[in-house]
Amino acid sequence: MARSGLQLLCPVALRNKKRLESLTADRRLPTADPMKNESGIALSGLRSAALLALVFGAVGSIGLLRHAQQHPPPLLAVLFVIWVFAPFGLLGVAILLSKNWPIAVRKTLYVATFAVTVASLAIYLDDNFFHRTVHPAGVWVAVPPASVILSGVAIAIALWQTRKGTTNT
Repeated sequence: MARSGLQLLCPVALRNKKRLESLTADRRLPTADPMKNESGIALSGLRSAALLALVFGAVGSIGLLRHAQQHPPPLLAVLFVIWVFAPFGLLGVAILLSKNWPIAVRKTLYVATFAVTVASLAIYLDDNFFHRTVHPAGVWVAVPPASVILSGVAIAIALWQTRKGTTNT
């Protein structure tokens, strides 16, 4: 192994560097896994399932929108697609940003994702195949903001409960 001129002049520095490397290689500090809760149960499976449900819900909702009996002008159709996709996009961004959130808040986010997916698909399926409303576009206008508001309230309550619990201890 060829040594550089600096290493030949400073063998002490080379020994110290090797000693430092061996110490840092042997002593890895244990890090807390942010994807595990207090009992050691991994949240990564729940997170993956929530992301999968999110994609399924977004694609299913937009597919059901396109299958709906109405045929609006193209610009309005694009706006409806964005409107129907919005809750899923917001939940997706929240899931991606939630890695450092408290565990209870993340669990609530994942459960809210499942609830929004199931409720949206059920309502849109009902509108597509049973048409219980006189103005079916109202369903497509009302469900996205209701989904965002309800999931936001659930997450805010979980965050409030978490902060309330940490201030009382």
